[in-house]
Amino acid sequence: MKNANLSASLGANGGAASPATPRTLARPRAASGDLPKASLLGVLTGVSVESHEPIGKQIFRSLRQAIFTGLLAPGTPLSEKEVSEMFHVSRQPVREAFIKLVEVGVLQVLPQRGTFVKRISPRKVREGRFIREAIEAAVVRKAAVAITDTQLVELAANLREQKAASKANDTAAFLACDEQFHFLIAQSIDCVAAWDTIQDIKAQMDRVRYLSLNEVSPLDLLIKQHAHIVSALKAHDPEAAEQAMRAHLREILVSLGPVAELNPDWFEPDEPELVALMT
Repeated sequence: MKNANLSASLGANGGAASPATPRTLARPRAASGDLPKASLLGVLTGVSVESHEPIGKQIFRSLRQAIFTGLLAPGTPLSEKEVSEMFHVSRQPVREAFIKLVEVGVLQVLPQRGTFVKRISPRKVREGRFIREAIEAAVVRKAAVAITDTQLVELAANLREQKAASKANDTAAFLACDEQFHFLIAQSIDCVAAWDTIQDIKAQMDRVRYLSLNEVSPLDLLIKQHAHIVSALKAHDPEAAEQAMRAHLREILVSLGPVAELNPDWFEPDEPELVALMT
């Protein structure tokens, strides 16, 4: 598979209006007819027939990343035919990727209209945070007992990379380090499956994260929270490690409201909850 030059544009699919650029990301606003094509630049990165992963899974991951980072904004139309042409594959792996993205909650199929990037659900954000916190609190408690000096060195190196990304104002690099940070903690107790389980659960959280950095949840604040987790792990203090992890994962509850206010077109109306998941 070759990385195409994106001569095919998704803008031909339905002629949907271009979604607004999120204010917190401060991206330049593209011309109405160019936005879908411009938004897909870079989506093909990392997709290769030489990979051991199935093509459908690679396409899913690439499109999911484009949605998380806002390259594919809410309201952007997607068509199996045009995406398959872009990736130079049959429609089947694209269809598989679309089905998975619908299950994750970032795509929606509207009868007689097509498939579109879905707006963010505040309720799903809170639900994802609640489930993720339950899992990672248990993981970090166990890690505080079992983590080795070598694994602590890896986490310390990761923190240095986070600081370098922050200094360079490289949001993408920081978020990659953030993912690796939480993965390393799960790996330290030989339970990578816990992190794998979280991936789809936190889909809506990740979309908010990309919108919230710098103005709402500065990188330096998140790095300090990570450092508190590492300190507790280094002290082999399960209670402190759990408290630090919970405080870190609840940061999104602080940023959710302001981010939604800054980017109303990116969010669905909030839904009432029978039982509050804010704490």
